[in-house]
Amino acid sequence: MKKVLLTVLAILLIAPTFVFAQGEKEDENITIEFWTHEDANRQKLEERYIAEFIETHPNVTVNVTRQSSTKMIELVQTAFAAGQGPTIFNLSINDEYPFMDAGLVAPIDYEAVGYGSKAELVDAYVDGMLDPVTVGSDIYGLPLELTNWSLFINKNVFKDAGLDPETDYPKTWEEMLEVSKKLVLRDGDILTRRGFDFRYPYYLESMVPMVEQLGGALFNEDGTEAIIGEDAWVSWLSYMKNWGPNGENLGSPTYKNARKLFNSNNNDIAMAMTGLYQEARINNDNPDFYNSEEWMVVPFPTFENAVKDVAACYYGHYYMVNSEENEATQKAAWELIGYMLSHGEEYLTNVNIIQPTKALMNSEAYHNMPFSDVFTTDFERGHVVYFGANSTEIQNLLRNAVESVMLQDESPEKAYLNLKASVQELIDEE
Repeated sequence: MKKVLLTVLAILLIAPTFVFAQGEKEDENITIEFWTHEDANRQKLEERYIAEFIETHPNVTVNVTRQSSTKMIELVQTAFAAGQGPTIFNLSINDEYPFMDAGLVAPIDYEAVGYGSKAELVDAYVDGMLDPVTVGSDIYGLPLELTNWSLFINKNVFKDAGLDPETDYPKTWEEMLEVSKKLVLRDGDILTRRGFDFRYPYYLESMVPMVEQLGGALFNEDGTEAIIGEDAWVSWLSYMKNWGPNGENLGSPTYKNARKLFNSNNNDIAMAMTGLYQEARINNDNPDFYNSEEWMVVPFPTFENAVKDVAACYYGHYYMVNSEENEATQKAAWELIGYMLSHGEEYLTNVNIIQPTKALMNSEAYHNMPFSDVFTTDFERGHVVYFGANSTEIQNLLRNAVESVMLQDESPEKAYLNLKASVQELIDEE
């Protein structure tokens, strides 16, 4: 299955032709609460798609709520806990899976999303892409995007620090530390320019792979033991402690997300870890910078003593529908999702996100995107992010461990023991 999965970033993935149902309409007025993470380029498309949908569904009102991806996780959790979850939502699969496990997500209405059967839907997607949202005989979500992260470089900042970005960019985490020391600027202890900083709080996606490089693992093979490989985990936590304000003071979870600063080209961040979608956002936010050839993308680093070559995990954002909505609302929600996802090529060219279907193979659109080869190679080096009933809690426990060594000056050894005990308790309770 992995071999087939690896083709997804080497081809254009276009949703099948969607036959928009314009038959008999429900008389009932329906309101769809649609919650999604912010993306200016995607918003433009979705506003158009929603308007077109409403033209043929005049009884449907769609209210859209957009927040940052981090804030959206909190909002969806809080809303479902209060029994007021949105009609449609999308999160990274590791944050969505607990809602599936709790029975809060409705299975797909195959006809409503434009397919004649489950078999037809499954056949339309690259093998394995629907596995994370399949439980038993039912499928519970459709992927808006498949994403992995590589390293974006601002050449201007490197040059300002007297470095050659083409040769001096970091290939290892040890080099990342040394290069960042040369790139940072400070006002006292406050960083006014960072060389690089991590994707806090996405530890499952970007930091567990660092542990895996050193020979560690989140779980053993049968999933009965957590936080495997003490040396690997302590080494990683030691690296993070040294990175933070109680070490070399190169970055911290308290600073603004590096990815959000990168597009401005304001000499305040040299490197950011992010996905192919960032290219469209650079072009939207700062077209002069986008067209300047003063940025590039390079592979996810490894440790010098790595025993395994692992890149950042790839993950999917899946559209899901609230199972607590009535039947008519669920049907309308799946029809809206199907209509939006029928525009795969437009999502790719305008937003630089990939919907993993098999239609329209070997398109030039993907290959023509800057640095697509880097993302393809890093995809081959990676694996799907961990997802399960407790994935959100594990993400939070990883955050606690990182913040304890970086911000509270706790020893890596103690942080490791606390992390292992906490995650082990979670899986023992399952």
